[in-house]
Amino acid sequence: MVRTVELLLDEAAELAVREAWRRLADVGLPSQARHRSPTNSPHLTLAACPELTAPIRWELAEVAAVLPLPVRFTGVVRFERPTSVLAWGLALDSALAGLHRRVWEAVASDSPPGSLSPFHEPGRWIPHITLGRTRRAGAFTGRRVPELLPVPPLSVRLVTLRSYDTETGALEVLAPRP
Repeated sequence: MVRTVELLLDEAAELAVREAWRRLADVGLPSQARHRSPTNSPHLTLAACPELTAPIRWELAEVAAVLPLPVRFTGVVRFERPTSVLAWGLALDSALAGLHRRVWEAVASDSPPGSLSPFHEPGRWIPHITLGRTRRAGAFTGRRVPELLPVPPLSVRLVTLRSYDTETGALEVLAPRP
């Protein structure tokens, strides 16, 4: 079982990402639009852990209190990990880096050693909103993909902290304590 910790975008940014998904799908490229799950929405993954324990939840409630957080898109990025990923990058300013570090420290504080993805470690983490993903290596290289996509909005706000349970498919909003 894995529990992700994610940030959701404001409505205008979500609509722009969904439009990018649609455009990729329309030309036959891998797109997140093909994931028909009702839980599929544009998001920024901050970390993933085996379980959201009480200590982790306590810390994440504190993190959620700083939302909404303004950020900006930096343009198209591509990753070749075991999968090919096309995404819109986000500027890693001090506010986003600080929020991410707090989330990482929260999940690391009460997770078994070696259970966290090194891709989410501060210093290695690259903030991005996935547009398309596939196991086919090089799926997005050598293509004129940026011309297919809408221009990302200039101002974006990260508005909701949530967790996704990969085993049950359940979503949970992680709200600040009252």
